[in-house]
Amino acid sequence: MIGFAIRSLLAAGMLFLTVYCFYTGYWGWGISMIIPSALVILSFNYNENLAFTLNHMRAGNQDKAQRAINRITSPQFLPKRQRAYVIYMQALLNAQALPHVKVEGMLREAIQLGLKRGHDKAMARMHLAGICVQTGRRQEAVTLLAEAKKMDTTGMLKDQIKMMQGQMQNAPSKNQMRMAQMMGGRKKMPKMR
Repeated sequence: MIGFAIRSLLAAGMLFLTVYCFYTGYWGWGISMIIPSALVILSFNYNENLAFTLNHMRAGNQDKAQRAINRITSPQFLPKRQRAYVIYMQALLNAQALPHVKVEGMLREAIQLGLKRGHDKAMARMHLAGICVQTGRRQEAVTLLAEAKKMDTTGMLKDQIKMMQGQMQNAPSKNQMRMAQMMGGRKKMPKMR
């Protein structure tokens, strides 16, 4: 939020200075101020922490990527697509620390806002399918995996989708999960002779 306010003040000041230079007749200074003003104004369209996160994810530094994405405290001020990617990255990187319900909500919000690349859409649906399997919603998980398979045009997630489909066949059904909860996880006592 502080960075947004500083950037706004800087953009307004540079824009005012550029117009003032043209108004007073200092055309050379006015022309030379156009490029820095444009750079500051364009910085509103791209968040540097998101760029750092994507770079660290490509390099395989999960800890640095998590620190960079958690620095973005107010994603609502970002453009729609960037907000979708910030929420998507926060859900993926904080999936172990956050409860399943919150991660599921974040992933659904990112899909609704509109992820740009097909493999990102497929990855979000694949993670949602994993959450659905863990909570006993097998039919929804099958649907999400089918959508992920369609959206993965590059074939990057082909092996992971096959592995998840295999795990879904071995996963307990909703009825089996309910029975286990009713039993309280207790093992049956052997009969006494």
